[in-house]
Amino acid sequence: MSAGKQVRVSVIGGSGFYRMEGLTDVEEIRIDTPFGSPSDAIVLGTLDGQRVAFLPRHGLGHRILPSEVPARANIYALKLLGVEFVIGVSAVGSLREDIEPLHMVVPDQLIDRTRGRPSTFFGQGLVAHIAFAEPFCPALRSVLAGSASEAGATVHNGGTYVVMEGPPFSTRAESNLYRAWGADVIGMTALPEAKLAREAEVCYAILASATDYDCWHAGHATVTAEMIVANLRKNVEASQRAVRLALRRLPRVRQCPCASALKDALVTPMELVPPETQERLAPLISRYVQAGAGEI
Repeated sequence: MSAGKQVRVSVIGGSGFYRMEGLTDVEEIRIDTPFGSPSDAIVLGTLDGQRVAFLPRHGLGHRILPSEVPARANIYALKLLGVEFVIGVSAVGSLREDIEPLHMVVPDQLIDRTRGRPSTFFGQGLVAHIAFAEPFCPALRSVLAGSASEAGATVHNGGTYVVMEGPPFSTRAESNLYRAWGADVIGMTALPEAKLAREAEVCYAILASATDYDCWHAGHATVTAEMIVANLRKNVEASQRAVRLALRRLPRVRQCPCASALKDALVTPMELVPPETQERLAPLISRYVQAGAGEI
């Protein structure tokens, strides 16, 4: 990677984001991690004076299933770049009448219905239990909601996102069950991304584009992949405007709990942690190890 400004911000989403007007000094980098390779090359660019990293979650050409997304490698690679804020851009199905297709949602809660996805960097001799009651960074959420509204989108600030395993869409019974739970939108990609970002002490929030009514709504066609892609493309321009505005509003100094999420989460005495585990997790834990970290 060429020398230059720190990369504080990353967008994980589709390829449309690193073709934004005004993006300069574009370069591609590939980073190997202890957890494998990221979804694709990371594209770095300068936008309004800020260095930004763009990572296509499903790889170029959308060739990686939600269950196959190498989320640990993605977040670890961004951590190595010095990223402090990750904006996840994704499509969701609406579970509420008032969240119409082409509306945007900045959720504040998650329900995990995934199965078997690696969802932690820890293990192999080091145990950590992060707080996850508030799964999205409140500061970044506020920035995204305000920016999306200023960009001209109809924005729903808050809501519960059900993360399903996929790749098939819901049955009608499942869709109605999630509605009965009080969930607002459904998608396949927010987890384990959000958990891993918290473990890496990276601020994370989602700008979600509602593309359909899942399959519960009697007055609308059942969701199809074609429908999702068509509506997501319609929202790309608004999403780009929102991201651009958000970059200007990010705090210079992070004061949210995300920045020190591991402070009280590491529970294994360091003398018991294998050296290879310490080395693998050094980008995440080094400041606590060096400071003693309260006898971890």
